[in-house]
Amino acid sequence: MAPSVTHVTGTVAGGVEVRFTQDGIAVCRFRLTETPTQWDAAAQTWRDLDPIPYICTAWRDLASNAAESLVDGVNVLVKGRITGVKDDSLYLSIDDLGISLRRRIAYTEISLPSPIAARRYTAPPAPQPAAASRPATGPGGPPAWWEQKRSANWS
Repeated sequence: MAPSVTHVTGTVAGGVEVRFTQDGIAVCRFRLTETPTQWDAAAQTWRDLDPIPYICTAWRDLASNAAESLVDGVNVLVKGRITGVKDDSLYLSIDDLGISLRRRIAYTEISLPSPIAARRYTAPPAPQPAAASRPATGPGGPPAWWEQKRSANWS
């Protein structure tokens, strides 16, 4: 009978350990804690249930990528197979892993923001009102003779 595939959402608890086999294959291991919630109809609120601890193992490229990407406290989505239960923890062999975007932004190598995005923004200076006694000349303004006629009281 094949092991059952499960999907888990949880928080990485502690650091990620990565090791290599004698053949150079990367293996990583980390702890994951899932805290299920339940609706309490009497109190009209959600309440946390007992946390479920997992010990996750990943291999090869997934292990290397997980070791580079995961830190303590990151929420992740895991697809894996339950391989055992020991010391009140479920053991998972991970097939796929992703960072949850519910509480954070994740950047990929392609989608990193440019250095321009990190610059401090300064507002442009406010436009100064034009002087009322002197209308602008040039395109869109009155012709040069306008000011002469106006100052001579249109005579």
